[in-house]
Amino acid sequence: MSGRLLSRIPGSWILLACIGLLALNLRGPFVAVAPVVGPMQAELHFSPVVLGLLTSIPVLCFSLASPLASLAARKFGAEFAVSLTILGVLAGVLVRSAGGPALVVAGTVIIGLAITVGNIAVPLIIRRDFSPWRQGTAMGIYTAALNIGSFLTSVAMAPLAEWTGWRAALASVALLAVAAIVVWTLAVGPRTAFIASAAEDAGEAKLPPVAGTGWITFGLTAGFGGQAFSYYGVTAWLPSYLHDELGMSAAEAGAASSIFQILAIVGGLGVPFAAKYMSTTAVAVTLGVLWTAVPAGLLLMPQLWWLWSTCGGIAQGGGITIIFIAIIRLARNQAMAGRMSATVQGLGYCLAAVAPPLVGFVHDVSESWTPALLVILASVLTFFVSTTLSVRKVPRGR
Repeated sequence: MSGRLLSRIPGSWILLACIGLLALNLRGPFVAVAPVVGPMQAELHFSPVVLGLLTSIPVLCFSLASPLASLAARKFGAEFAVSLTILGVLAGVLVRSAGGPALVVAGTVIIGLAITVGNIAVPLIIRRDFSPWRQGTAMGIYTAALNIGSFLTSVAMAPLAEWTGWRAALASVALLAVAAIVVWTLAVGPRTAFIASAAEDAGEAKLPPVAGTGWITFGLTAGFGGQAFSYYGVTAWLPSYLHDELGMSAAEAGAASSIFQILAIVGGLGVPFAAKYMSTTAVAVTLGVLWTAVPAGLLLMPQLWWLWSTCGGIAQGGGITIIFIAIIRLARNQAMAGRMSATVQGLGYCLAAVAPPLVGFVHDVSESWTPALLVILASVLTFFVSTTLSVRKVPRGR
């Protein structure tokens, strides 16, 4: 590494801006497909299986490619890994919108692999370049921006597709990638951005691991898996539930479920603030209670869906934040942080990938939403218990 990033730029606010802009590119590109599935299907004649793959491929990449992404970030440097992420997203978006079915699938794979690298590299940069009392804030901005990118893309894509066509609409996501690579290059310099550097942990003190780190990693993995399964299960099926149980139209159900997405910003930004005044255990318990309110509330009082969506939105944005804060504070060096992050995300996203089809299968077989909500409740309780037990040794922020 040719020196720390903050020694080469005016201040950490520039790095925060870069992280926020990068995060806008890490979810929006694959969320963009759902609003334009209709016109894509009409032109390309995709089967339902292929249509499902267009949204599940990136999540499978998050799972299967996380170990390789961790290795790349360590061996080539986090800055170079971020550049690979942005350029990969840019290339994947353009390929996906350029041709027939094969290119659409190929572009989706490229996007998934590129985002996987970013999922690993960004927490490593936050751990390395921010002081311990600012790491939580940086992670909160990162997770909030992930959800902002998803929300803005979801809202804008359908009307944009009506105006320009679905290909141009999907290609427009590349504008965020162009902006990100320009700002990133200006911030770190062309040489650092585009030339691989030494291993991330070269020259870093080899501190002894925290006692019980293996069990902590296992617990965080289970917690992340429960969080991710719940998030993707609710995201996929909440509109259908609101339509079936409360008689909402498709448009009304889609708008109502957006509360669950946008309130994640509150959770992402609120958790680092709360962690300065509360123990991480207390924060995890609070998030677990809020998450539990979603399936339990929909089972008992579905008419209060707006309250349960609000609770769940805050919980899902805060849940991923508290888990990543735990990783970056408990890891004793960059190598350990990379391994922990790859394990937690790799196995956790594997569970996320099966959530939509499994919840849908349970609903279809039972012909009722009650068993499906009980499956989600089980995953939420897994997050609740595993995360609470795993973050007990995380030091409080200042």
